[in-house]
Amino acid sequence: MLQHDWLLPDNVAIAMTDRHGGCSLAPFDSLNLGLHVGDNQQHVLTNRASLRERLSLPAEPLWLEQVHGVDVVNMAHLQLSESPSDLPIKADASYSNKAGDVCAVMTADCLPVLLCNQQGTEIAAAHAGWRGLCAGIIEQTVALFNTPTTELMAYLGPAIGPQTFEVGAEVREAFIQKHPYAEQYFTAYNNKYLADLPGLATFRLLQMGVSQVFNANVCTFSHSDYFSYRRDHHTGRMASLIWLKS
Repeated sequence: MLQHDWLLPDNVAIAMTDRHGGCSLAPFDSLNLGLHVGDNQQHVLTNRASLRERLSLPAEPLWLEQVHGVDVVNMAHLQLSESPSDLPIKADASYSNKAGDVCAVMTADCLPVLLCNQQGTEIAAAHAGWRGLCAGIIEQTVALFNTPTTELMAYLGPAIGPQTFEVGAEVREAFIQKHPYAEQYFTAYNNKYLADLPGLATFRLLQMGVSQVFNANVCTFSHSDYFSYRRDHHTGRMASLIWLKS
């Protein structure tokens, strides 16, 4: 479990997992939290139950079916017949202002972005792969907050780092078309480019007025303690979670 002494509102808790501490077998060893990757379903459910117990979570996290899009679930709008245990919903972020809700995203190189307001009354979690990030998943998530963006805080979890995230020219061009200054987050490399995913996310947040941004600075591709799809292809998923204590 990743530990940081980041500044947090008193009423907000966050957690970011690594790959250790579960029961899944190789190549998902061991704390795989994704049901969609081919792992034994019972192992994944056991890992999720163990995580909930270890973190003393107030409820089962809302596990999303992430599709690299820009849809955000407002947990207050879920139907009464729905619960986090009998979903998932196709979306790449979730938002809540209710105590007991746990927002979560799963990653294995993509960037997890956790958000809250300084008052500790609103939270969100976003899955920011390059497609979703470029298309505006962070902007769509921030739009659900009823707090000025200058009073929001963002926490960027483990993701593929700027020294290892190789992309084509079309990815660079897609970001530059959204904002010319995005060019500074791409470095020419072997007829392609190295992209700074956390840097691009931070840039987008700053453009919206979110100036309190905390970055784990952990490259999943470079560190075997973390799942990495780019490195291993057939692998598990980590989770980044945020919830209100009361």
